[in-house]
Amino acid sequence: MRCPKCGGQDDKVIDSRSSKEGATIRRRRECLSCEHRFTTYEQIEQEPLMVVKRDGRREAFSKEKLISSLQRACQKRPVSEDDLASAVERIQDGLAGSFDRETTSGAIGERVMRELRKLDPVAYVRFASIYRNFEEATDFVSEVERLGHLPIDDKRQLELIEESEAAARGRRSQ
Repeated sequence: MRCPKCGGQDDKVIDSRSSKEGATIRRRRECLSCEHRFTTYEQIEQEPLMVVKRDGRREAFSKEKLISSLQRACQKRPVSEDDLASAVERIQDGLAGSFDRETTSGAIGERVMRELRKLDPVAYVRFASIYRNFEEATDFVSEVERLGHLPIDDKRQLELIEESEAAARGRRSQ
């Protein structure tokens, strides 16, 4: 290990301990040349997880894309960055827990929806609307009803359907 202060390559390990539930090892080191102390982390090198898209393309899993999707869904919602980071870790751990190094975008989407459902129902519906390609207002209503947060009687359901159909006709005629 190269010392970050003097660049020396000789050091000794002062302390070693497991971190992140045994996934990494944290080591405290001391440079033998300048006596500067620094910390390093060691973890198992893994093959990248490949994601099979809906159209059959394969691409490497991107943690940045996952974070971006969650942030977009939770925009202007009372969800902390720590909660998002924890959700990302749980999703990644679930994906890494499988011994297969390939997964589908659908499997990732379902995991994201499970996490968002726990975090914030509005963020969940936002993500679901894009993930499931909602095209009508009734799609939103159905999803909210599935959450169990908005009881709607049959009469109100019919009114919403009629409003949605009228709006769709108005868009088509323009």
